[in-house]
Amino acid sequence: MHLIPAQLDESNLLINKDRLIQNTLKDLEDYISRQTNRETLRILLSTQNYLRRSNFKYNDILPISIGDVCYIDFGQAYLNEAGYQHFGLIIALMNGKAFVVPMTSNALAYQQAYDELENHQGKRHLMRFGQIHGLNKPSVLFLNDSKFINTSRIIEVKGHISIIDPLFIKIKQRVYQCIL
Repeated sequence: MHLIPAQLDESNLLINKDRLIQNTLKDLEDYISRQTNRETLRILLSTQNYLRRSNFKYNDILPISIGDVCYIDFGQAYLNEAGYQHFGLIIALMNGKAFVVPMTSNALAYQQAYDELENHQGKRHLMRFGQIHGLNKPSVLFLNDSKFINTSRIIEVKGHISIIDPLFIKIKQRVYQCIL
């Protein structure tokens, strides 16, 4: 693996651009070849989405609104971050960006999630979302991964929860508690 400095100055990049490209592509190929087939597919799909969508200021094709549950490409992620393709709940929209809470239908995450009625000892950064119309399984929100994303990352709207629904209001409160 070729180590690339965390920061490159522009003059260094211009001198070594071709070598840097080749080293990066080789490192990426080596990394991807060590992954499972499922993970390889997620990486390559996310890369293709990025190549197609990264120059869009926002998603002007797909109508989205607050409360939508969407299929989103979060892109590459470090450990303990939501990455690649996941569902997410839109909490707010501003200037071509959506504030989203990533989610999963992973059964273990659901079991471990805090719930005020069923699991007081659960992990507070996980919130049981349940199963709404458009989803096949009960889901869990990753409150600590909430963030603004470019709406071009949103691939499809799969469901909706009304912003006046008590569950949506509770989610907003929990996100606020997690941030502060």
